[in-house]
Amino acid sequence: MSPVLVLYYSKTGATRQMARLIARGIEEEGVETWLRTVEEGGEDPQIAADELKNASALALGSPTRFGGMAAPMKAFWDSTASDWLAGSLVDKPACVFTSAGSLHGGHESTLLAMMVPLLHHGMMVLGLPYTEPALHHTHTGGTPYGPSHWAEHGAISHDEKALCLAMGRRLARTAKALTAK
Repeated sequence: MSPVLVLYYSKTGATRQMARLIARGIEEEGVETWLRTVEEGGEDPQIAADELKNASALALGSPTRFGGMAAPMKAFWDSTASDWLAGSLVDKPACVFTSAGSLHGGHESTLLAMMVPLLHHGMMVLGLPYTEPALHHTHTGGTPYGPSHWAEHGAISHDEKALCLAMGRRLARTAKALTAK
């Protein structure tokens, strides 16, 4: 099985922290990860041209910008027409995550907006089921559409961390099940 790609953009570091937690959840299931960013000079490597199509699954993260993904992430997806034409992402599982500076800054609309290019690519988008206890307890971030973080509070909360780990584990289990067939 090829690694799961955790691809993110992060301006202040909060989305990067979430990416690392999701990667940890994936690795807890015994699956290798590629932790990548869409920008040059970040703490993690910039995504290579063939990694998107060669990954077995995708976790996609971006800070919220007016209820949508940040421009560098949008520019990345705008450059994936060749993958779309080739169908190289069809039937791969994916999930989304975000960080916002305010509680009502567009967490859910950003997650939904990030799903759109994934659906156009034919990917299978996973969310967080309500069987995750942290969805019932969180007072900061976290939605059934995917993990979110209310960055105004600084550090990622206990519930936000639990949801990131759970999302990573669910993505890895799904990728393993689909690869086994």
